[in-house]
Amino acid sequence: MVRAAREAGALDDLVVATTIEPADDAVVAECHRLGVACHRGPVDDVLTRFAQVLAGRRWDAVMRFTADCPLLDPEVIREAALVFRAVPGLDYLSTSLARTLPRGIDVELAGRAAFERADAEATGYHRTHVTSYLYEQPGDARLLGLAYRPAADDLRVTLDTEDDWRLISAVVAELGDRCVPVRTLVGWLRERPEVCGLNAHVRQKALQDA
Repeated sequence: MVRAAREAGALDDLVVATTIEPADDAVVAECHRLGVACHRGPVDDVLTRFAQVLAGRRWDAVMRFTADCPLLDPEVIREAALVFRAVPGLDYLSTSLARTLPRGIDVELAGRAAFERADAEATGYHRTHVTSYLYEQPGDARLLGLAYRPAADDLRVTLDTEDDWRLISAVVAELGDRCVPVRTLVGWLRERPEVCGLNAHVRQKALQDA
């Protein structure tokens, strides 16, 4: 994830936001090895964790990547950042408002004011999912979704289960431990239904249940 974010060349700063749990000492150690900043905050209130990071910096927007997306494409990151900057007054942008990319190639951005509103108002599962309040309770906010063709939203390259891990391991074994363009990844998977089938049965939990 750190490699993809860096290769995008679109970020002014990069912070890994993990928890205060002892089990995440390993995450902190890996951040030190990679030379990336790390912040530790609440376990379940992830929105507060993000707000703590934001409070110490003068950023006007935040781009969020979830760490269960190890095959993220730097070009998607770059495109999302360019579009967000090109649309005046935009509050939130995501590749999954109307999903066309595989699940696991997810990028979203929010303006600082939108994040601060969410932190002030959000309750319940919205505090776990960080940005869900922004698109479920947008108010007057301006939202924009990025769509890609051909659609590949039936594919799953996120990492939540052991079967997800089997698919990702097969991808890396064949394409290498590197950032792979999403079109290359999708084309490779389309030609290998036996690999897609490794996690085709996995169903994503609803926000309220995750």
